[in-house]
Amino acid sequence: MKNLFVVILLVSFSAIFPSQTIAQYSGDEIIGIWETPGDDNGRIEIYKSGNKYSGKIVWLKRKEENGQVLTDKNNPDKSLQSRPIIGLEILKGFVFKDNIWQDGEIYDPKSGNTYSCQLSLQDKNTLKVRGYIGFSLLGRTEYWKKVK
Repeated sequence: MKNLFVVILLVSFSAIFPSQTIAQYSGDEIIGIWETPGDDNGRIEIYKSGNKYSGKIVWLKRKEENGQVLTDKNNPDKSLQSRPIIGLEILKGFVFKDNIWQDGEIYDPKSGNTYSCQLSLQDKNTLKVRGYIGFSLLGRTEYWKKVK
């Protein structure tokens, strides 16, 4: 009877917590061009410099406003407000560890704010981008798609 209870318990746990095969990455799978979601989407090129990963805006659906090239007008540093959005580095300082790109920052040119950030691959063509303040629980997640 005790053995039957253990078997039932194990079957119950396996139904509640199914085992999943988690893909293991080497780190460089994140390198490439990723498309952001939404009506005002863009494309971000992620690259590696030394042992850290960064990303810059390489394309925007909307490149101009009132006939003028979009600039980083919401940057809190007034001396940076005239720089063009295209070419702007928005991801920086990411280190690959335990299947996550972590310890990096993401800059949001729409608000002018910089957030802590983690990146992880959901599959080889879907990047989970989690920006947050303080704790990862307090933030926002976007899913970017790899451009082929």
